[in-house]
Amino acid sequence: MVSVVDVIQLLVMIGVNTAITALMTRFFRVRLKTSWGPVVFALLIIPPVLVILTQIMSAAGFGFDIGSPRLVIGLLVVLPVTIGIAFDYFWMPAPEEVTLPTK
Repeated sequence: MVSVVDVIQLLVMIGVNTAITALMTRFFRVRLKTSWGPVVFALLIIPPVLVILTQIMSAAGFGFDIGSPRLVIGLLVVLPVTIGIAFDYFWMPAPEEVTLPTK
């Protein structure tokens, strides 16, 4: 039986992975000057980073045995990538629209 603590730990893992995805997507959008670069890098670099991060968090004692590797990849990689990229592209202003203060 799944306890409340297990569900909270799973939600924390999803939240951490989503935050990492949003930050990495923003970094790619700011640093890469091409229109296709951020998308390609986000789809090729972020999922392996999230898999490694999920393994590190699981080794540290977070989460519980979900039972299926496909469900783990879906909940802790695909879902955060989708939410994180959508958050950065749809909620955050484009890097060109942000004005930085001058020194």
